[in-house]
Amino acid sequence: MTSRVSRVRVGTVALLAVSLGMVAGVAQAQRHDRGDQRRDHFEQHMDARYAHNHYYPSRGYVVGAVPRESIVVNHYHDHYYYSGGVWYAPRGPRFVVVTPPFGLFVPVLPPFYTTVWFGGVPYYYANDSYYVWRQSQQQYEVVAPPDGSGTSASTQAPASDDLFIYPKNGQTDEQQSKDRYECHSWAKSQSGFDPTVSGGGVPAEQAGSKRADYNRAIGACLEGRGYTVK
Repeated sequence: MTSRVSRVRVGTVALLAVSLGMVAGVAQAQRHDRGDQRRDHFEQHMDARYAHNHYYPSRGYVVGAVPRESIVVNHYHDHYYYSGGVWYAPRGPRFVVVTPPFGLFVPVLPPFYTTVWFGGVPYYYANDSYYVWRQSQQQYEVVAPPDGSGTSASTQAPASDDLFIYPKNGQTDEQQSKDRYECHSWAKSQSGFDPTVSGGGVPAEQAGSKRADYNRAIGACLEGRGYTVK
């Protein structure tokens, strides 16, 4: 009888120890999860500029390896890794999240970019960086934010005072932005008129005729790319 009671007591103590261990493990896991949440919150930031509203790793955050789909970008003697709008640079055996220097070229935009218009010209924004399409390179260049970006930026495509443009072939927003930018650049070079600067950059007495030349040129360019222009 005594032996049976002892076995019951031992079993009860063992069960209690297991239960306490499980409780302690859950508590430790919860503390670990809370620590991870605090650390993730510290290592990430919300980019809310232009209502972009997307999280990115904070600059200076160090990782052991870059994402496998990263694109290697060479800039002079330096190497950078580009993935999802995040830029990495080697730091010994590891990699640190950095601000990309101006002049880097990439073949694709970040997946969560926001198109921002400055003076009628589209820029592509993500993670505190600006990109513009360069026809000569057939790639996007990392550039400095335009002057006056705090007051003249718009996420809405500018409406022309003389032209109505409609994509006939179902062009995407990105393609429309590229086409408008390239046609704007061509029309500016053909007419000598730049609607993105005050007065078009021409003497006041020439502004009317030069603007008409610009509109005809950009209209012809866009029609040639599959748009209805009125």
